[in-house]
Amino acid sequence: MIKAILVFNNHGKPRFLRFYQHFPEDTQQQIVRETFHLVSKRDDNVCNFLEGGSLIGGSDYKLIYRHYATLYFVFCVDSSESELGILDLIQVFVETLDKCFENVCELDLIFNVDKVHYILHEMVMGGMVLETNMSEVITQVEAQSKLEKSEAGFSAAPARAVSAMKNMNLPDLPRNINIGDLNIKVPNLSHFA
Repeated sequence: MIKAILVFNNHGKPRFLRFYQHFPEDTQQQIVRETFHLVSKRDDNVCNFLEGGSLIGGSDYKLIYRHYATLYFVFCVDSSESELGILDLIQVFVETLDKCFENVCELDLIFNVDKVHYILHEMVMGGMVLETNMSEVITQVEAQSKLEKSEAGFSAAPARAVSAMKNMNLPDLPRNINIGDLNIKVPNLSHFA
């Protein structure tokens, strides 16, 4: 099972964090620092697996990581996960981000954190791997984007209606409307125009 997914830059600044086990915020920050120190001091030509730090579970957990340009993608997993399977999952995650953001960079992760979370949720939920097929994940992300665009039209509808009402040339509205026994007094709305 995946315990945490950490993405940080070459300076140790977290760019994306997802913990599947509750840790207090200060412990999360210590985990990021410790993981960065463990991963960043390793040479590029060594294995991408190492024992987890003392805060993340020690020798019962493994850190599996990949270093792409300025970002480290680190998955903290227990012994039931395959190291090569997680490396492949990291590759699929990064390639999916690359397709969705057209050459993904740090700023994409910072300014589109909701979309990154959505992409990750299509692949991993509750620490369990759900989907590793990149085309299936991209199909779902595109469907979500279409839905968000269609909902944006609905959310703008009230503002468009108010604008249309202001632009209408209506004759003077009656001040009193009588419908049977019902008398309605209409306030002066000229200050809204």
